[in-house]
Amino acid sequence: MTPKENLLRVIRHDSPEWVPLGMESVVQIEPPIIERPYAAAVDPWGVPWSFEPEAEGGTYPTHGGQVVTDILKWRSQVTVPEVSGLDWSKQLAIAEGLNRQETIVCPFIHFGLFERSYLLLGMEEALVAYMTDPEAMDELIGTIADYKIRLIREFHRHIPFDMVLHGDDWGEQHNLFMRPNIWRKIIKPHTKRIFDTIHELGGIVNLHSCGKIESVFEDIVEIGADIWNPCQPCNDLAALKKRFKGKISFCGGIDSQFVLARPGVTEEEVRAEVRKRIDEMAEGGGYIAAPSHGVPYKKNLIDAMNDEISVYGRQFYLN
Repeated sequence: MTPKENLLRVIRHDSPEWVPLGMESVVQIEPPIIERPYAAAVDPWGVPWSFEPEAEGGTYPTHGGQVVTDILKWRSQVTVPEVSGLDWSKQLAIAEGLNRQETIVCPFIHFGLFERSYLLLGMEEALVAYMTDPEAMDELIGTIADYKIRLIREFHRHIPFDMVLHGDDWGEQHNLFMRPNIWRKIIKPHTKRIFDTIHELGGIVNLHSCGKIESVFEDIVEIGADIWNPCQPCNDLAALKKRFKGKISFCGGIDSQFVLARPGVTEEEVRAEVRKRIDEMAEGGGYIAAPSHGVPYKKNLIDAMNDEISVYGRQFYLN
């Protein structure tokens, strides 16, 4: 069985032979619209970004650079990027160099609906507007979703994909950024439209959403997420796996905060964490072993993690 075949079996909960070490065989391709600049620049929505070499990712939204200064006037302040007429030559060159029998092609659609809303308004202003002006926010979120859907369809027209990585961080360490009822009223229905489009085009929905989001996890399953990453341990991962076994796959879970990045952690502690997550999450398929966040780690710890996944993860379904 090839890594691609095994990963698809994991996602389908269909008797995989081993626990994958990350998204084996998946090749991410970014669309021509770069929503997070790699240097100081203005993104396609008009949001300015600054650059700091020491910052995670290097670039960050410039302080005070929000585009929408009055949510009730957002239509006159927001310019939605155009997705037609883009230069797809780089993306096509990457795709043409792939063996589609061995790889899963996955566009990465940056900044989901919530993330783009706070980039446009500023975080505090956006969170307030979700409570004080929900109708205006719903209209804005709907417009952002329409753009995402056009971009996904345009990507598929040029390069038929197997999976879409849709990122939208909804949680912080202890809960959602907003009340669950607000998320359900505004974010959920428009996210469902995006997921429906991906499924219509034959793709797998790989939802990236950091933080403690278990209060709306049933909703996430309901609207059609096929994979959730990076499934961080601030959520009760074992309970979520038990409750939703066979309905959604989990990627991540190996504790970044309190294991991989903890000062003084040993290689054996990393190996024990890997075994714990596999034991809790891999029964019946539906688990892809990976860190719960992608930040720099010491090489010996990553080597220990990878080795333990490769050895223990290969043995798991043989027992």
